[in-house]
Amino acid sequence: MSDSESAPVRIAITGAAGQIAYSLLFHIADGQVFGPHRRVILQLLEIPPALPALEGTIMELRDCAFPLVDDIVATVDPEVAFRDVNWALLVGSKPRGKGQERKDLIRDNGPIFIGQGKAIGSVAAPDVRILVVGNPCNTNCLIARSHAGNIAAERWFAMTRLDHSRALAQLSHKCDVPARDVKNVTIWGNHSSTLYADVSHATVRGKPAADVIGDDKWISGEFLPTVRQRGAAIIQARGKSSAASAAKAVVDHLRFFLQPSPEGEWTSAAVVSDGSYDIPEGLIASFPVRSTASGWDIVRGLEMNDAARAGIKLSVDELVEERDTVKDLLG
Repeated sequence: MSDSESAPVRIAITGAAGQIAYSLLFHIADGQVFGPHRRVILQLLEIPPALPALEGTIMELRDCAFPLVDDIVATVDPEVAFRDVNWALLVGSKPRGKGQERKDLIRDNGPIFIGQGKAIGSVAAPDVRILVVGNPCNTNCLIARSHAGNIAAERWFAMTRLDHSRALAQLSHKCDVPARDVKNVTIWGNHSSTLYADVSHATVRGKPAADVIGDDKWISGEFLPTVRQRGAAIIQARGKSSAASAAKAVVDHLRFFLQPSPEGEWTSAAVVSDGSYDIPEGLIASFPVRSTASGWDIVRGLEMNDAARAGIKLSVDELVEERDTVKDLLG
């Protein structure tokens, strides 16, 4: 084992007293992300009023006696939280208030991600990778990246893996197969109610998903709205947001990018657009992405019908509008 492989992985998690982080921390501490032999150091960022709750979470982590956890740091200082980290998981963000419009939420969160971006650029490890989970995650990621100096574009992600998993789940239920038998769903655009969930290249047990489903009306009339509104439906059903599934999506995202993808398979992630599929360069937009031994690539050359092109444009137009809303906050 090389020195880099034997050294502990440093992971910063913001909003560490929140419900998503509460689930996520135990997955990471138990070796489900970086492997059963890789030690970790958890660097947890919170706002001062949440520190007592965070201390309770840390008590539980310590009481689990995880053999892979070398240290746990709790702080309100971003420069302490992000110092020398290999992964920065930006989970925390200000939630939307009652009656608040999305554009107002974006501007409320902007200063938070300006400060975090600056701290990451200043003190994180040279190989840091950043995953933004806190909503609106695409534009929060755009803001943070614009203040983080020269960290390479390929090291920035916003999470659409939860939308991807929701789409997989809907298809597996419709086709009465395990989710593992569904491949190559794609989430395009923004992590919002405008996202476009694309099944045109998806397969079920190796066959085209549309052929297995045999119900075009379901695909166009029920599937897409269900994926788009799944988070709201969960809140309606249980009175709380989807924290556990969001934490699992973080785990799935990290694990996917820690090893090469199986041949011919991809996931969905919001990354810095290079102009592919006519999505404006520099936007943080969701694409089909495969992991490689040297990094990752956007899946190229996928054919689209008119409905897909229109659906993607709707979501990308929203991202452009969000970018324009925070133009004065971009570094």
